[in-house]
Amino acid sequence: MTARQSDVLAQLVSDRGLVAPEALARARMVAAETGERLDSVLTRLGVVPEARLADTLAAAAGVEVATAADFPALPLPGISERFLRDVKALPLWDDGSEVGVAFADPLDREAADALSFALGRRIRPFAARASDVEAALDRLYGAVALEGVADAGAADDDDLERLKDLASDAPVIRAVNRLIARAVDARASDIHAEPAEDALTIRFRVDGVMREEQPLPSAMRQSFVSRVKVMASLNIAEKRLPQDGRLRIAVKGHEIDLRVATSPTIHGEAVVMRLLDRSELQLSLPALGFDSGEAARLTAILERPHGIVLVTGPTGSGKTTTLYAALSLLNTPARKLLTIEDPIEYRLQGINQTQVQPAIGLSFAAALRSFLRQDPDVMMVGEIRDLETADVAVQAALTGHLILSTLHTNTAASAVTRLMDMGVEPFLITSTLNAVLAQRLVRRLCAACREPTDPSDAELKALGPELVHHRPARLYHARGCPECGGSGYRGRVAIVELLTMDEGLGRLVLARAEAREIERAARAAGMRPMLADGLLKCAAGETTVEEVLRVTREG
Repeated sequence: MTARQSDVLAQLVSDRGLVAPEALARARMVAAETGERLDSVLTRLGVVPEARLADTLAAAAGVEVATAADFPALPLPGISERFLRDVKALPLWDDGSEVGVAFADPLDREAADALSFALGRRIRPFAARASDVEAALDRLYGAVALEGVADAGAADDDDLERLKDLASDAPVIRAVNRLIARAVDARASDIHAEPAEDALTIRFRVDGVMREEQPLPSAMRQSFVSRVKVMASLNIAEKRLPQDGRLRIAVKGHEIDLRVATSPTIHGEAVVMRLLDRSELQLSLPALGFDSGEAARLTAILERPHGIVLVTGPTGSGKTTTLYAALSLLNTPARKLLTIEDPIEYRLQGINQTQVQPAIGLSFAAALRSFLRQDPDVMMVGEIRDLETADVAVQAALTGHLILSTLHTNTAASAVTRLMDMGVEPFLITSTLNAVLAQRLVRRLCAACREPTDPSDAELKALGPELVHHRPARLYHARGCPECGGSGYRGRVAIVELLTMDEGLGRLVLARAEAREIERAARAAGMRPMLADGLLKCAAGETTVEEVLRVTREG
């Protein structure tokens, strides 16, 4: 985008009242510093919504808006990829006399004239969102090449200035920003950048499942990592040791927190960026997937003034999010809430949150002891990993505090036996443990394209003999549509089982019963098994049998 084109765009958005003068001035300054196009900066900073900018440009140019459904499956021949990326244009069709082209800036007559000259045909311009054009170009031609940056794979560890230069190069900045924006559009929770021998492999984790994206060229490996390290305030010269950091970035009007972890591999440093979109965080039990009955039971347990409530499940099962939802329920001016976490996933207003620091002796147990001197009502411990932490949590519960924490066990009943295995005395467990919630996350069916089907005998049999007589009237299958990116799923929902301690279970704990005995007694007392909760969500059209079995199947 030339300076004149930037001036025209700036004048247009100002005249249409899309942006305040000070915000426009800031965007122009950022564009000048980074070399990005002004339209990209306006949308990346959230100054102007991308869809509204496309509609405004379309109206000003007198053209229609093209969407992803209008984009071609194959690239049109005879046009330079570099030129299309420079002007952010995407040829849509060619009927022999006229070529339809989607432009991020349909007011750019110079680009349209150049394409018309190169193809020898008239150009029919359309407007399109810049991110749609970029994503289509990546799909048709592969990820953006690193322009003007030499292979830095052999850079010396001590060559700090060179690494800084690589990290500050405009093409690298654009590539990193574009990748983060694509991940946000895809609703990804994590970005994995993994160096291979001939490329930088990119994968997104979407709804808990890894998805491969277009790789970046091998020449970008060093500079990409250096750029991410600079953004996360990490040591860019240290490539031998893993590092952790975090940063905050505005993407299309959303404040996104990124947790960054680097790790050395045989081909260079791998980077994992976890995206934490606070605007998407829904801290209520119904939003997480709890039905009204289970939400009411858990809420009543949380309202007890003291005791321990545990959330169990494997890594990535949403335990911390459920604890945050519990803290949000308890977060009132009448209560003091403290947390010790590793790491702090989200910053919650009104709650005092602390990060563990093992290097200086600030462990879960040490922090919990110090918390007791601060007169709290509720304390959340990221995880009970050892007997020391468990003992301190038990003592805190006995002295009138409510303790929330997690354990890595597969079922609610096995959490009880895990505490005994750690060395916690059974009588202390019966005196302090209020409840254990076990959970998993399953992918939620896309409401726009899910298909109802009659349940098959094979599906019901797979769910277990005890559930066959609860035959649902119908189930749903994933189909796939543009709304869900063709996967058939959009978002995730929790399936849970809630074990509440009572006298009967207490007697079993005192007798050091096995987890299977405790589970049978809990079911007899009214606990709904996780598999049954999953079946109810299948019948309600929230997920599929395959998803429930995927996360509940043992072995």
